[in-house]
Amino acid sequence: MTKAEIKELYKVMFADYPDIVNITQLQKMLCIGEHAAYNLIKEGKIPTLKIGNAFRIAKVSVIDYALQNT
Repeated sequence: MTKAEIKELYKVMFADYPDIVNITQLQKMLCIGEHAAYNLIKEGKIPTLKIGNAFRIAKVSVIDYALQNT
């Protein structure tokens, strides 16, 4: 996938979500439960940044995961 294609997908996929999302938003984006969301993070399938006790996830990482697993 080219950089231009990724930029276009970024504009339309999950457009209602901020650039950095939390676990709850990740769950809603992928229509998964809390346990499944934490498993994706634990298994390294979606890269995150942990700030204190909270995970923060780049929206582009969620898009990348969604495209690879559809």
